[in-house]
Amino acid sequence: MTMSGRISQSAFDGSRLRVILLLDLYEGAQEQFLDAYEHMRNKVASVPGHISDQLCQSIENPSQWLITSEWESAPPFLAWVNSEEHVETVRPMHSCVRDTRSMRYSILRETHPGRPLTPEAAKAGLQSAARVGDGVARHALTFTVKPGSESKVAELLAGYKSPRAQVDDTTRLRRTSLFMHGNRVVRAVEVEGDLLAALRHVARQPEVRAVEEAINPYLEQDRDLTDPDSARVFFTRAALPAVHHVTAGRPEPAALRRHALYYPAVAGRGMDLARFLAHQDEAAAEIPDNPVYASTVFQRDDIVVRLVDVTGELDLDPRAALGIAGPGKATELERLLNGAAIGVEGALDSERNLNRLLAHADMLPVTDRSAAES
Repeated sequence: MTMSGRISQSAFDGSRLRVILLLDLYEGAQEQFLDAYEHMRNKVASVPGHISDQLCQSIENPSQWLITSEWESAPPFLAWVNSEEHVETVRPMHSCVRDTRSMRYSILRETHPGRPLTPEAAKAGLQSAARVGDGVARHALTFTVKPGSESKVAELLAGYKSPRAQVDDTTRLRRTSLFMHGNRVVRAVEVEGDLLAALRHVARQPEVRAVEEAINPYLEQDRDLTDPDSARVFFTRAALPAVHHVTAGRPEPAALRRHALYYPAVAGRGMDLARFLAHQDEAAAEIPDNPVYASTVFQRDDIVVRLVDVTGELDLDPRAALGIAGPGKATELERLLNGAAIGVEGALDSERNLNRLLAHADMLPVTDRSAAES
C-alpha cells in the first residue's frame, strides 16, 4: 500500500476472490442437496466473472459440506450474490441446510508447482499487499417501510434497549448506527471479532425481537422472522455489504460526527458509483486537513450509502463531505447519480446544487450507539 490512509477493506483492488461456504446438512438430506447444488452450479457457471467452484464433503462428519468458488474479482460476485436471481437459485437448498457460513477472501499469494512464472504473471489478479485494519467487521442492512409510517418506525427503532455488547470471549458489538432517508432504513453495525456470531447474538435478544416484531406491520416487504426461510430471504435481500473502508493516516480527532449519505445510482451503475466514491476517499485520506476522517462505502444493486466520520459541520466543505474534492469529480458523480431520485436537478458544477445534493443525501440520524470501552 503506497498511501498513508489505512484501507482495511476493499472490493476494488482487482484481485481474484475466493468464496467459501460452509454448510451443515440435515440428516438424510444429502441427495436432495446434491440435486439443488446441480441446479445452482449450472446457473452460476454462466454468471460473468465466475471462474470455478468445488463441492466437498467432510471426511470426518458426512453432514458437513463445503462449497468453494473462485471469481475474477469481488464486484461480479457481489452483484450475483445480492441479486434476486441468486435468492431464487439457492432457495431449494434451504430445506436441506441446518446452518451456513459464508466467507470471502481476496487472493494474496499462490503457488504453482512446476510452473515457473514471471514476477508480473505471478502477481496478476492478486491482492497487491496485506491490508492492515482495526479488527472491526462492518455490515449494514437496508429495507423500506410504508410511506406515512416513517416517524412511527423511527420512534420504535430509537426506543429499544441496547443488547449486551459482549457476545463471547472473542466477539463484541462495537457500534450500531441507524439512519433513514424517506422511507428507507439503513442500519450499520461494527463488530470486533466474528460478524456472524454478533448478528445472531443480536437477533436472539428479547428487546431486539420485540422491536423487530413491532415494525413488521410497517414494512413494505412482508416477513416472518419466526420462519427460518422467510427470515433468510428477508436478510438476504436486506443485506447492504460494506465494499470499502478507509481511515485517514493521522491521529483520530477528539470529536467526530457520524453521517450517512445516500447516493441512488443510475440504473445498473451502483457498483461503478461505489468504486468511484471508494477511490475518491482513498485519495482524500492523504489530505491533512480533509474533514472526513473515516469512510465506509456500502453498496447493493443501485443503492449506495457512504458512512463518514467527520470533524466539524458537514456543510462547511460540501465537496469533501460528498467525496468529490478533485477537479471534475462533481461531473463524474453527476453521470453516475440518479439526481431525480434524490431531488436534485441540473449540473453539479454549481455550489448551489452541491449544497442541495448534500442536504438531500444526508440521511436522518435515528440512533447511534457505541458500546462502553471495556
